[in-house]
Amino acid sequence: MTPTRRSLAVAVLACIAAAPLFAAPAAPARAGLTTVAERSGFVRTGRYEEVIALCDAFAKAYPEAVRCIDFGTTPEHRPMKALVVSRTGALTAEAARAGKLPVVLMQGGIHAGEIDGKDAGFLALRELLDDQQDPGVLDKQVFVFVPVFNVDGHERFAAWNRPNQRGPEEMGWRTTAQNYNLNRDYAKADTPEMQAMLRLVEAWDPIATIDLHVTDGAKFQHDVAIQVEPVYAGDDALRAAGRAFRDAVIGDVTKAGGSPVAFYPSFVENDVPQSGFVDGVSPPRFSTGYFQLRNRFAMLVETHSWRPYKHRVNTTHDIILSVLRQVAEHGAQWQRTAQAADARSLAGQPVALDYAASDKVRTIDFRGYEYTRTPSDISGALMTHYDETKPQVWKLPLRDDVQPGRVVTAPAAGYLVPAAYAAWVGAKLDVHGIEYRTLDRALDDRSVQVFRATGTKFAGNSVEGHQRLTLEGTWTTEAHDIARGALFVPIVQPKARLVMALLEPQAPDALAAWGEFNNAFEQKEYMEAYVAEDVAREMLAKDPGLQKAFDEKLKDPAFAKDPQARLEFFARRHDSWDERFNLYPVLRTDVAP
Repeated sequence: MTPTRRSLAVAVLACIAAAPLFAAPAAPARAGLTTVAERSGFVRTGRYEEVIALCDAFAKAYPEAVRCIDFGTTPEHRPMKALVVSRTGALTAEAARAGKLPVVLMQGGIHAGEIDGKDAGFLALRELLDDQQDPGVLDKQVFVFVPVFNVDGHERFAAWNRPNQRGPEEMGWRTTAQNYNLNRDYAKADTPEMQAMLRLVEAWDPIATIDLHVTDGAKFQHDVAIQVEPVYAGDDALRAAGRAFRDAVIGDVTKAGGSPVAFYPSFVENDVPQSGFVDGVSPPRFSTGYFQLRNRFAMLVETHSWRPYKHRVNTTHDIILSVLRQVAEHGAQWQRTAQAADARSLAGQPVALDYAASDKVRTIDFRGYEYTRTPSDISGALMTHYDETKPQVWKLPLRDDVQPGRVVTAPAAGYLVPAAYAAWVGAKLDVHGIEYRTLDRALDDRSVQVFRATGTKFAGNSVEGHQRLTLEGTWTTEAHDIARGALFVPIVQPKARLVMALLEPQAPDALAAWGEFNNAFEQKEYMEAYVAEDVAREMLAKDPGLQKAFDEKLKDPAFAKDPQARLEFFARRHDSWDERFNLYPVLRTDVAP
């Protein structure tokens, strides 16, 4: 940053720091347990070395209640730190399971420029341990706190890493050192960081995972969005509990002076407030879409980027305390509800792969500011300009009648992954803790369901290092030989919804959708045109019915004008045709092998 830009940034931050804010309850802090954020009046946030130091310092200050652990190492060789906190003495996953204690996992900095959760978490943790807030809540649960998930991104530290965010003075970067967006990686689990997180999740089995973010977007008065799943998606019994969980936290934040909403406040049409909002269910590349597939709760917290840093940290602090109160009160019952969901069989049942809001619209009061929309002499586009000195209530449309989208019937027994794909698919299943077994003998002439694509659309751009694929087609029954070494993935298991999300080829974040099976949909062998001409004539001479079918097909003008399509008509009916082309490699079976 140039000296002029830095001077401007400091001046802006000074004005922000002077603005009226919510104040977290004051508490005398033990030496060495305050953050750079607190000591700077929430103008700055600390570097990752502070997380390492505080993790150790908390464990030393409260040895009976805090354990500092490493749960992974980043590509740039930094330790991934978590604090395990409980007054129960259960500071290991084994002890938590033995004591049947609910576990809540909170992660800050999955997008490391959005770092409110780190500073809010350390503040709330110190107050809880000193009985300055909610005495007794740590007697009924285990709190696993990951201050920074995207550690390498956190250390790409600079001003203006979040140009539309008010504070802190400098912050980390959105993506990892390998330029992955971790909040697109839950389902595909490409990154070492996500694989480490999923191992932590598998070890501790949190009843709720809280993902702490900061929004992008327009200027308005609301200071935080709080979303929970299951609410619209997932197990029916968990939906009711998820709604109560969300509403209770929203109620607590409102009582504390906040202004929360229960949907992500991103306009349908960018930069046009009157276009309103659409609610929905995120696909499982995101935390809130992922954990409901494991029959567990996820909460997405998005403080508003245009609120000053101190305000955002205090709002996040209030949410953390509210969540822990809810887990202390309801966590044991939530565990029983989740375990019942784990035990329910999806075999042969209709299961939604995605969700979307219907066209049903309601009008809501949304607290914004007066604004104008005028042509810009810079961009030439209509631009919205907000006047933050003039609060205004907007009447906006909201579509939040969320319904299932694509629904498929789960297989009666499960999925078969051929031996050729078993190694890498098995590794993906292992990361997610999905049950499967390897077949020790071949299955000859087995009746299975196969998915043959009738339409394939490869994305024209790279997404997270993948060329995504959209498939059209249906499952049909065929007989196939299954070689020894194939994987059988049963549908009757606790993570059945996650199994379907990964292995159903038309699920939005399936392995197929992320392009992991693209080779199966690329034609590798073909017949030269001059050979195909001769073959076609031979086939027509031998089969009068084929001539009739060809003549009928020629009535389609597009087909008639397409030489390649005309030749392919015969190639597909010839013995040389590759029967595996456009065959999705994963099979379904109604009988367990």
